[in-house]
Amino acid sequence: MTRPVRAHIDLSALTFNLSQARHAAPDSRVMAVIKADGYGHGMIEVAAALEAADAFAVISLEEGLLLREAGIEKPVLLLEGVFAADELAVAARYRFELVVHHALQMDWMEVLDAAADLTVWLKVNTGMNRLGFPPDEALAAWDRLAEIPQVAAQRWMSHFACADEPQHVANARQEAIFRELYTQREAPRSLANSAALLSRPASQFEWIRPGIMLYGASPMAAGRQASPVELRPVMTLKSELIAVNHCRQGDAVGYGQAWVCPEDMPIGVIAAGYGDGYPRHAQPGTSVLVNGESAPLVGRVSMDSLCVDLRTQPQARVGDSVVLWGRGLPVETVAEAAGTISYALLCGVTSRVPRVYESGEDA
Repeated sequence: MTRPVRAHIDLSALTFNLSQARHAAPDSRVMAVIKADGYGHGMIEVAAALEAADAFAVISLEEGLLLREAGIEKPVLLLEGVFAADELAVAARYRFELVVHHALQMDWMEVLDAAADLTVWLKVNTGMNRLGFPPDEALAAWDRLAEIPQVAAQRWMSHFACADEPQHVANARQEAIFRELYTQREAPRSLANSAALLSRPASQFEWIRPGIMLYGASPMAAGRQASPVELRPVMTLKSELIAVNHCRQGDAVGYGQAWVCPEDMPIGVIAAGYGDGYPRHAQPGTSVLVNGESAPLVGRVSMDSLCVDLRTQPQARVGDSVVLWGRGLPVETVAEAAGTISYALLCGVTSRVPRVYESGEDA
């Protein structure tokens, strides 16, 4: 019997969530964001399940090559472009589309000594202040790209800073800047991430870039967890009780003896901890599901285990099933209790946790 912690991946939930993105933006093409190993779900398996997407987006040449080596031939966009001149020839050979967000990347294109038909997405900094050309430099960058023989097609891209807060004033400002550039150089555009495509239909344009919603987590900001559409959790992180300790009033549980039993009570020990990707800073009271019923976390999360209060489940025994997040317990709920976001939890499930791929009734 191996250690019981597993990340169960429901591939049918992926395809359902993709259909929800298409339904929300029926006139847009879908670029599914599968970077960071498919947000921790397994990039190759995710790509195969999302075969109905029009294209994929990853972060680097290395991620793109993994897709090509797995036989995935759909368009693949490198969201940060290339990081060195010698990557350009490889990107061209494997037909990767490229984001260009600074002038040096254009310098490399101009001296590329290889036949290429590059599709380039010009990234504009409309207010995120992370990557991209300032709006007052974007048209000059566009025109420079148009003069590079290796560039066969150009497209516009930007990224919302506050799309998870639909009423934030920055959203309208960013969208207006992006629209203005299009009036001067018409080309396909992509602005809407998961939150924007669900809450700002006018920002969907020709391409949408769903990410977190594909994995079944709400793209809305903490405190507004509900998604505007139904989403199904793709990852359910499961384990089992590996001990049930009968502690007395005044007994301390866990490192630092920071939590003390208020009465005689059963404490369950679960085979999962921060070494598996469960958040180290999850607070006492954070819910897990034991046999489908809520049980609160007690004490500090350890590397390999965590403890829960079983007073409401005195019948619980070693070997009973535990859900740490997923079906029945949204990952956003756990993330908020740990002071983080669902993205970080999903991406943070470590390599020692086996992924179990299921679909439909199997899940």
